[in-house]
Amino acid sequence: MVKEIERAGIPVVHICIRSEEDRRVVYIRLTEKGIKAYHHHEEFHKKMTDAVVEALDQEEEKKLRRGIVEKALEALTTEVDGQKVFE
Repeated sequence: MVKEIERAGIPVVHICIRSEEDRRVVYIRLTEKGIKAYHHHEEFHKKMTDAVVEALDQEEEKKLRRGIVEKALEALTTEVDGQKVFE
């Protein structure tokens, strides 16, 4: 994802360090532009989520929230060995 943003002309990563425990993990520190891009995306995501929830009636919103909690609980209680996608 970071490479895609940088290809668009926004330098994102200032420091990049690979984890000693798990070489697949890479810690990064965002540049000022990267931080701005993150906040812009965060604001967009909040507005989009709010618009979706506002369009639901009370029962639909309750079902949506319950479904999200159930998926989160499933993910938290499932032992994984490697990469896993929860659908």
